Amino acid sequence: MAFRKLRMPPAGVLIAIAVAAALVLLIILIATVGSLLTRGFHTLTATPPGLGTMIIAPEQSKANQALTGLSGEEADATAWLAAQPTAYWLTPEQDPRGRVGETVLDLLGQAREQSRSVAVVVYGLPERDCGNHSAGGLSDEDYPRWVAEIGDALETAPDMQKIVVLEPDSIALAPECGNIADRARQLTAAVDELTSPGTWVYVDGGHSNWLGADRMASLIRETGLVGSVRGFATNVSNYQSTTDEFAYAAELSAKLDGMHAVVDTSRNGSASSGGEWCNPSWQTVGDPGGTYADDIVDTNLWIKPPGESDGECNGGPKAGTWWPFAAVDLTRDAR
Repeated sequence: MAFRKLRMPPAGVLIAIAVAAALVLLIILIATVGSLLTRGFHTLTATPPGLGTMIIAPEQSKANQALTGLSGEEADATAWLAAQPTAYWLTPEQDPRGRVGETVLDLLGQAREQSRSVAVVVYGLPERDCGNHSAGGLSDEDYPRWVAEIGDALETAPDMQKIVVLEPDSIALAPECGNIADRARQLTAAVDELTSPGTWVYVDGGHSNWLGADRMASLIRETGLVGSVRGFATNVSNYQSTTDEFAYAAELSAKLDGMHAVVDTSRNGSASSGGEWCNPSWQTVGDPGGTYADDIVDTNLWIKPPGESDGECNGGPKAGTWWPFAAVDLTRDAR
């Protein structure tokens, strides 16, 4: 059998091949380093699919309201936080029936003017927080009427992305409150009222240092909401690390037929609370909303407004009250 003698490619071709190989190696190296740096989630070069350009910084925020009368570092910290895209908490104490719909319409108007999205937290469930620092909520009779007003307002903007975090802690606290059946009924009715075109509803998903994925998944299934909502929200008003929350969200989603999630990163910059949830010291704000996402987590968001107290603990005022000291402390590395 005769063999043909192979000819060496011209020098220019060899150089081109070498350059191409070097570029491929460089791309692989960059991807590997990027993967290590992000520790399991990827940095977005654009906003998460379907979540619009980003959420608004609500004009009605308590940070904005608190600016009058503050000075010095407290004023600087409060003004900085007022400018950050953050969810707005709808509570019957601040936005009662007859006014809550107007508040939502105003938020939608701000979003339309800014070409942004709206994120609201619905927080008025009967026996909210089981008598703890955020105790309160509406009666079983008034709650669905209040939620219906919110839903009617959201429905006026079918072309706009709206994010609704529904009743944080309500499902994770149900075993302690002993009312999972009531919660299932109340939340199901609320989801029916809030569901409309462009609205993604996320129910309570606890967090990575609370009940554990098996127990939390079982509770969410008991509500009957799997398949009826976009997903669940984790780390709301808590301090767990983004890495832990993304891992927890993936574990929980796998037990809930692939439900999606959002993660609160408003106050987890230090992620060093040691399990303490009520105004722990030496915490800092986390990464801005829209920084991270993966196949399960639609985005991270600032859900709990930094600067609002968790309750009368560790020197804090009543839950939800603006606390200038906390605003300064939480933003000490960010401003």
